[in-house]
Amino acid sequence: MWFRTVLFGFLGMMFGGPFGAIMGALLGAWLDNQSKRPRMVYGRQRQTQTQTAFFEATFLVMGKLAKADGRVKEEEIQLATALMNQMRLSPEQRQQAIRLFNQGKSGADIGRVLTNFRQSAGGSLIQMFLEIQLQAAFADGEISPAEMDILHEACHWLGVNKMAFDMLFQRFQAQRAFYSHHAGGGYQQGSWQGRSSADELKKAYATLGVSSDASDRDVKRAWRKLMSEHHPDKLVSKGLPEEMMEVAKKKTQEIQAAYDLIQKHRKQSS
Repeated sequence: MWFRTVLFGFLGMMFGGPFGAIMGALLGAWLDNQSKRPRMVYGRQRQTQTQTAFFEATFLVMGKLAKADGRVKEEEIQLATALMNQMRLSPEQRQQAIRLFNQGKSGADIGRVLTNFRQSAGGSLIQMFLEIQLQAAFADGEISPAEMDILHEACHWLGVNKMAFDMLFQRFQAQRAFYSHHAGGGYQQGSWQGRSSADELKKAYATLGVSSDASDRDVKRAWRKLMSEHHPDKLVSKGLPEEMMEVAKKKTQEIQAAYDLIQKHRKQSS
């Protein structure tokens, strides 16, 4: 949009000499700035709307999943509480999250909220949302048919087809198996400590969504894609609530852990 600055500067030079050029350029720059302001305001408003929609959808669907089997289990409450703690919610935000969770437990319709979320969110945010819901569904160690029905309903409202969800679900299961095996801090300073077993490597490859015979280039491409999809700053710019940045950071650390294990093994084998 700098063309206004150049244009008005040129016209000012023609009709008013050097002083006219300066004044014309200043006028053009002011007009450029004014033209950007409505878009900036709209962009901020849209980001705020997306953040609100993400927040509401997250805790409403988590509550519905918790009640899917007829009784809310302690593990499900603990997971929701842990997410609130990780997000460092203010007392007011925590009360709102609890209210939404309870509405979900009471059987609130998720269609309107998810439709609103879909209209304002991009693919990366929807993927992040589904990963959080899968984690909630697995809070008690397994996912029931009733919980899967709710996830499928959520996918319907979000416009996610069965094939896309199945791929996400398979990768999530691999990631869950990989990270739960190393719970307690096996990952330090960018590499897994100790010898890597064949089973660990298999899970690491599945975490990235590639096979063990994939080329170095394909492994790196898959890693970069996942890191880009879960980059905290990028997700926040698209509408991820800033309070959820820590959740996104943890996800990138987990993806990095799997990639580091694969890289370490390949270097040792070469």
